[in-house]
Amino acid sequence: MPDTPPQADTLFEFPCAFPLKIMGLADGALAQAVLGVVLSHAPDFDGATMEMRASSGGKYVSLTCTINATSRLQLDALYRELSCHPLVKVVL
Repeated sequence: MPDTPPQADTLFEFPCAFPLKIMGLADGALAQAVLGVVLSHAPDFDGATMEMRASSGGKYVSLTCTINATSRLQLDALYRELSCHPLVKVVL
């Protein structure tokens, strides 16, 4: 398999605004945990722009964080860390 630049297999042009949707159980610590992870990969993210929506039954919550994505590597690392977090159920 030939070596290709990391961005050669992406449909995105970086930098770009990239929305991340994170879902988990409605736990008071979820938003803070997600914010910490997002800021570690996208330090320019403004936490005040994080959107939060509870499920109809109130058991789950979804968070939307729109970051200024700078590379495919950044997005991959962010998805990996969020997906491994014990409070996070799904990352889209």
